[in-house]
Amino acid sequence: MGHRLKFRHLEGIWAVCRLGAEEEIPAWAGRGRFVSITRTPEELSVVCPAQQVPEGIRVQAGWACLQLAGPFDFALTGILASFLQPLAEASVPIFALSTFDTDWVLIPEEHLSRALVALREAGHELTV
Repeated sequence: MGHRLKFRHLEGIWAVCRLGAEEEIPAWAGRGRFVSITRTPEELSVVCPAQQVPEGIRVQAGWACLQLAGPFDFALTGILASFLQPLAEASVPIFALSTFDTDWVLIPEEHLSRALVALREAGHELTV
């Protein structure tokens, strides 16, 4: 079996936005206690609280956010896989992000209860 992890549910509803690759990072994108801004040659992706996304932005909202209890040493392997496997087996869609210290997994709000059951059954622990 993989790692047994502790995680928490970050309160709120989150959004995943897509902007053009050459667009400036908008002011609304950097506000909130959890945001992620990623630029690639093809796009500028923003994950932020759903209520701050203005009209006219390409967005998929309605995500719940789970934070794995890190920090994790970069030499560890299989951390994220051990968390995502039970979700895949329960047919729960995800949007995963990694930071220096830990991993974050967004789940469509309508799949959250099923995801929490699958994670608990896999030995992972929801903390406060």
